[in-house]
Amino acid sequence: MPSPDTTSADDLLPEGLEDRLPREAAAATRAMRAILSAMDAHGYDRVRPPLVEFERSLAGRMEGVHTRRMVRFTDPVSLRTLALRSDMTVQVGRIAATRMAAAPRPLRLCYGGEVATIRSDHLDPARQRLQLGAELIGSDSVDAAVQIVLLALEALEAAGVANVSVDFTLPDLVDTLAAAAFPLADGEIEAVRRELDTKDAGGLAQVPGGEAYLPLLYAAGPFAEAVERLAAIDAQGALASRIAGLRSIAAAVGDRARLTLDPSERHGFEYQSWFGFTLYADGARGALGRGGTYAIKGSDEVATGFSLYVEPVLEALGGGSEELRPTVFLPLAHDRDAAAALRSTGWRTLAAVSEADDAAALGCTHRLEGGAAVPL
Repeated sequence: MPSPDTTSADDLLPEGLEDRLPREAAAATRAMRAILSAMDAHGYDRVRPPLVEFERSLAGRMEGVHTRRMVRFTDPVSLRTLALRSDMTVQVGRIAATRMAAAPRPLRLCYGGEVATIRSDHLDPARQRLQLGAELIGSDSVDAAVQIVLLALEALEAAGVANVSVDFTLPDLVDTLAAAAFPLADGEIEAVRRELDTKDAGGLAQVPGGEAYLPLLYAAGPFAEAVERLAAIDAQGALASRIAGLRSIAAAVGDRARLTLDPSERHGFEYQSWFGFTLYADGARGALGRGGTYAIKGSDEVATGFSLYVEPVLEALGGGSEELRPTVFLPLAHDRDAAAALRSTGWRTLAAVSEADDAAALGCTHRLEGGAAVPL
């Protein structure tokens, strides 16, 4: 008989970390396999970077990657500072810029693994997450963005996620407008960004040069209406190519997902350039993932990609709970060849270790009798 729960204070997990019990772990594994298989089907080769790297390397390949969010410690061998990865995208950028620098472009890579942060985000309490993603390295064109958005949708569909929403944004919007159309001094750009982030029209109007940016607050909502409001902003043509790009991406998606636009949204887009997108789905409290265009520091190579997080994907799927998986109970002295034949055709088996083993209590749905699986 299983022993009673003897959990003590010493067994409590740190805030933001949790165990995945068998059904949840199985659901996460199935989702991960489905997503990676969808990426592989489109020619994305999987890489497996290490869990730990030198802090300087992790922080040096992408704009906006902050070491203060990383779990850091000293390497006893080199005496340099190491860090647990908080985002696998930067590692893929390093691989592309170094060991695969001579590989033909565009280079298609995908990945899957755990990431961790020293503290949680105010919008997400988790400090450890399972991150999956795909990167198209060597292009940040509209066609590349179309491919990446469609691949993200197909990966979610392969995992069983339905009713997906895609929210488009233009991460470098303020910089683009501040350069000429709506000029801002260097000290004013961050103030305008801050007020746009908080969606504070009153505060934005009070910032020097901020009044010209007020229409951006109202160019948000369902894509068809929002992009027209964005196009109506007199920006001396500075946004024309970006708007054309957004329309091309939206046309490719069609009715496959609900589309929205929030052109000034920057949360989660610390290193993206002209295009970004966030994925949502019914049943998930937060974003399933994000993506967009960016540049790899050091090599200055452009790329387009996305990341998904398995935990909100499972929420969209209804969590890790499910009906019992078909499992055949194998009594003592069972026919091993018959059991092997069942496993070869997809059955799951569970072999007894004593006469007292209870098939139903152990989660079995069938019993091996006469060389066949018989329902309990």
